[in-house]
Amino acid sequence: MKEVIAIVRMNKVGKTRLALADAGFCRLTATKVMGRGKLLKDLSLLVKVNDENRDMMLESMLKGGRLIPKRMLTVLVNDEDVRKVVDTIISANKEGHIGDGKIFVLPILDVVRVRTGERGEDAI
Repeated sequence: MKEVIAIVRMNKVGKTRLALADAGFCRLTATKVMGRGKLLKDLSLLVKVNDENRDMMLESMLKGGRLIPKRMLTVLVNDEDVRKVVDTIISANKEGHIGDGKIFVLPILDVVRVRTGERGEDAI
């Protein structure tokens, strides 16, 4: 089993959730988070940022890195489904702009359903 963690823009949660459901992955957890990526060292890279985020990113760069609201989506999947989930998240979020998001894949040692005591894949 694997845990797929995606940090995405707030306005992409609905699209991502629907894309995952259409791909057969309707179980997920969403959390409000705050964060930021690398601080841009080259202002010319702002040309590649859409208008909606340009002012926020410029302000962030000038003030030393303001935290930006994002959503963290967590999906537990079987090993063979990781690629499909990652590709689905990318297709729902990729705009080609700085801040499109990050995806992390982590191993899960065990899962236990509290109500029934089921373990492993049966508990997902």
